[in-house]
Amino acid sequence: MRGSKLYVGNLSQYVNEADLKKLFIPYGQVEDVKIVQEKGFAFVEMSSEAEAEEALTALNNQIVKNKAIHVNEAWPEKERQSRGYRSS
Repeated sequence: MRGSKLYVGNLSQYVNEADLKKLFIPYGQVEDVKIVQEKGFAFVEMSSEAEAEEALTALNNQIVKNKAIHVNEAWPEKERQSRGYRSS
């Protein structure tokens, strides 16, 4: 991994920031949680790359509120743009 920020996809509409913080805290200090509710994903930032890697390994494909979440390393803004994604 190259950072401590994770992308969490396939979220249930019933998941909130407190739910995600509670889910990720066993793997380290959660620095920030931002949910994009209308899109069904979030970004979770851990305090270190090692903690993020541990959380990713443990939580990817876990069932949260009846949906299997997808946890991946978040791409830096420049890399997202170069892959064809546009920021608004």
